[in-house]
Amino acid sequence: MTSQPQDPTPSSHIHTALRRPNQGNTVNHKNEDSESPSTPQKACTNKISSPSSLRRSSRFLAHEFVANKKINSRRYKAKAKDEPGLEEKVNDLNAFIKASKFGMMTTRIADSGLLVSRAMALAAQESGGLDLLFHTNTQSGKTSDLDSDAHVNVAFLASDGSWASISGTASVVTDRSTVSKYYSPALKTWLGDLGDGVHDGGENDPRIGVIRVKAVTATYAVSKGTAIGRGIEMVKGAVTGEVANVNDLREIDQKEVETWRSQHA
Repeated sequence: MTSQPQDPTPSSHIHTALRRPNQGNTVNHKNEDSESPSTPQKACTNKISSPSSLRRSSRFLAHEFVANKKINSRRYKAKAKDEPGLEEKVNDLNAFIKASKFGMMTTRIADSGLLVSRAMALAAQESGGLDLLFHTNTQSGKTSDLDSDAHVNVAFLASDGSWASISGTASVVTDRSTVSKYYSPALKTWLGDLGDGVHDGGENDPRIGVIRVKAVTATYAVSKGTAIGRGIEMVKGAVTGEVANVNDLREIDQKEVETWRSQHA
């Protein structure tokens, strides 16, 4: 004769519910919470996603990010689809640089590798305007920086938001004919006269050198319209989600730089 099963304990009910969640296994105990063990189990499954669902969510978010990035890229490129030819790009860049007069030159500190920038007054331009020349004190820190790493960036910025960034390599020229060619009496203000008849800030002062930056690439943005018009464009972009059409972003790549330099050697 088969014995009747004993009343299961609360824990056995829980185990049964976990094993067969769809069989309606519920337990009500007066001394415990009125909710059945299956209820918190369901709440738990709502909060904790399985590894497979997490992977699917991650793949979805990654796909969405890439898609949005491509959309924004297409929107931005659409604004610059009427990019001018090389001559116009270089001429506009030259005009902006000359109007700016001062640029921020970034070098890498020789002993630490950190980047440092300082304001530099433009002395001249070569190779049809793409190569930049600046006066320098050969005893300054930037000279040793360039001896260690010749890679530089020179950036220009205007109050209307226009900007330019020239990446290239730099060398320090101490040839007296080059120094004399680009010498400016204003250098005496920055170098001073040491009173030894040599270090007097004149064009033969051995402290004076020229930093020649040979451009590799150039990127710049020319602001369009008036300040009011740009403000309207920014508000429009915020409302519609479109990229604000406030400037023309242009790039002169390495191949174009080499082509231009060969034509203006």
